[in-house]
Amino acid sequence: MKKLNKITVQLVILFSLILALTKLAQADDHIAAHRHLADPATLVYNGRVYLYASNDDDNSDDKESGYKMKSIVCISSSDMKNWTDHGVVFEAPRDATWANRTWAPSVIARNGKIYLYFGNGGSGIGVVTASSPTGPFKDPLGKKLIDNQTPGVLPAKNMWLFDPMAFLDDDGQAYLYIGGNGEDNMRVIKLNEDMISVNGQATSFHVPSFFEASWMHKRDGNYYFSYSSNPKAEMRIDYMMSKSPTTGFVYKGVIGAQPPNNNNNNHHGIFEYKGKWYHAYHNRVVAIKKGIPPVYKRNLAIEELNYNADGTIAQVIYTENGVTQIGSINPYQRNEAETMQDQNGIMTKNTDDGGMQISGMKNNNWIKIQGVDFGKKGAKSFNARVSGLSSGTSLEVRVGSLDGKQIAKLVTSGNEAVGLQIQSGKAGIIQGKQDLYLLVSGSDTSAAIDIDWWRFQQR
Repeated sequence: MKKLNKITVQLVILFSLILALTKLAQADDHIAAHRHLADPATLVYNGRVYLYASNDDDNSDDKESGYKMKSIVCISSSDMKNWTDHGVVFEAPRDATWANRTWAPSVIARNGKIYLYFGNGGSGIGVVTASSPTGPFKDPLGKKLIDNQTPGVLPAKNMWLFDPMAFLDDDGQAYLYIGGNGEDNMRVIKLNEDMISVNGQATSFHVPSFFEASWMHKRDGNYYFSYSSNPKAEMRIDYMMSKSPTTGFVYKGVIGAQPPNNNNNNHHGIFEYKGKWYHAYHNRVVAIKKGIPPVYKRNLAIEELNYNADGTIAQVIYTENGVTQIGSINPYQRNEAETMQDQNGIMTKNTDDGGMQISGMKNNNWIKIQGVDFGKKGAKSFNARVSGLSSGTSLEVRVGSLDGKQIAKLVTSGNEAVGLQIQSGKAGIIQGKQDLYLLVSGSDTSAAIDIDWWRFQQR
């Protein structure tokens, strides 16, 4: 009986480990986890949601690195599960010669242009513009938009002049919310219609435990000002409500507690997409899993945001599986390889045509694409534009899991031409909605495969 109990305990432990690993493989407490990104700004544009982030890859792995972010990375999605890496879309001083930092952006679309606001460290606000959400962004002013000389910014005690939040109201008036490090250090100023100049002087309202990360959104006639509270208040995301964008705000409570696997500064973005509201945030789970110092290596994540009947916000409960997928991926069209739900060991880089590709995939590296809908007919072949295939390595396509059914396999065609080539292989029987894994496998552990795009041909 004792022996049986011991075996039972071992089986329970084994089952728990398997369950934990399964949850880890499905985790959404990180998106675009091949990059270290933070401070998410949001833009819903032409049917996609774009997130713009401080690029923590500009910081070293050293725990004493400091915040040295000098570029902004953009990712986007049409289904809230699979995210496309658009790479660095703005960099200082390359794209703004007066700046040397690009902290915590805010992005807004108006009059056919995209406007990106950023903090030059904690010493002022800049703005750059583009005709596309993915840039290139250029500096229209050649100087700061907001600094300490802007009327209304001072006096303030130990003001951090950063964390801009651009908000466009229903009546066409735009506002910029800025500041940090004090309950009376939040400032709001009107933007002119050109979005690169201000109208009048900055004003303020008292924000309890205000630390940083201003955000403004509107729903059903209510204005919601949310922000990160200070360390004494546990660096939560708190919020206030008003019927005006600049006055009358009343503290209402907590949107989100300090996220798990974060234990440090907190920053968020709130947006509506396809009828649902979302709370984007950062944590440090990727760095923790890698075993590197996590302070300056953050990563993005998302949860759904819900409202109570009286318009107040229900506190976010952070989960590993994040949000529900909206729609599906069409396998019969070109799909960019840098669009994925999860990955292991991959990097991305720019292509010659200005796009992106996956770079340097080696043995046992993989990407996961969630919710690929093959329909009733299914597929007959698989094509991908790849480089680096050798006689000792292959690119496998598996269903459901890394050890799931292999439905396609690409091997070298014997063509030793350098660069990306379109390779084809037969596809096994596959129908309906499936999760796909593109896995590099083989004995040639030195082989490094690049993937530009993939698609299936329908039966």
